[in-house]
Amino acid sequence: MSMNREQKRMLQRQGEVDSEGTPVRERRQPQQPSHTEERAGIAQFAREVRSELRKVVWPTRSETTNYTIVVVITIVAVTAIVAGLDWLFSQSSSSLDESAIDTDIVIDEDELFEEEDNTQKKESPYDRPGRWFVVHTQSGYENKVKQNLETRTSSMNLEDRILEIVIPMEDVVEFRNGKKVSVSKKMFPGYLLVRCFLDDSSWAAIRDTPGIVNFVGAGGKPSPLSRKEVENFLYVPDETKSDAPKKTRARLGFELNETVRVKEGPFADFSGAIVEINEDQLKVKVLVDIFGRETPVELEFSQIAQL
Repeated sequence: MSMNREQKRMLQRQGEVDSEGTPVRERRQPQQPSHTEERAGIAQFAREVRSELRKVVWPTRSETTNYTIVVVITIVAVTAIVAGLDWLFSQSSSSLDESAIDTDIVIDEDELFEEEDNTQKKESPYDRPGRWFVVHTQSGYENKVKQNLETRTSSMNLEDRILEIVIPMEDVVEFRNGKKVSVSKKMFPGYLLVRCFLDDSSWAAIRDTPGIVNFVGAGGKPSPLSRKEVENFLYVPDETKSDAPKKTRARLGFELNETVRVKEGPFADFSGAIVEINEDQLKVKVLVDIFGRETPVELEFSQIAQL
């Protein structure tokens, strides 16, 4: 049955026919796969997957165990290395912090002066091991007696008992040909100072040395020196102090046989009688009682005072 143009256009507008005049209802719909075809496709896919899996070479149980052990060991080693590096970094950072803190420490002014005083303070001879004793020798042979005692100490292997032998000396300023000359003189002619651990062996070695008369002490018993005596007799001036006592001109008024007091020097606080006055050199000689024996000591006018 044929349609004229106007009917065809009307049907197209209504959507009953397409541009070629074919009815839309009669257009062929695409075929949908059936359930049987879907099952067949899934089975085919499963067969292909199974065949591919059969081609894979799977490791044995021993190989799997070995691989697992290797992996575990690797993980433990890496963990240990990372932990070690972290510890090292933490230690280095803490040490840097401590050094920075140390550099920022502020020292108090009193502590600074105390440290300076400690560095400048000299060791006292009294604090050395052993005790100091005075030995009476033949006058004028002090050096020879000292040498004899040192030789005797070495030959008897008493170096650990007899530690030090000293002839006390002092520097005396004299005028020679109009010039000042510093002369080292014996402080106590006829005496030695011995530092030792006194027992029977050391006492016998010292006492029997040629040239030694006896120990100085009450009733012939050796008496150790006190700290003040040791520091006076083995006086070492403080080199850090620049202010030295200045000499002053003699004040006339000192007389022979006058008892005076020593104000300064190694014989400070000693007293004695004047036996000689030298106005040209501004010095006097005073008989000072040392170890129970009067010993002439040369002093400057500025070192003595009237009682």
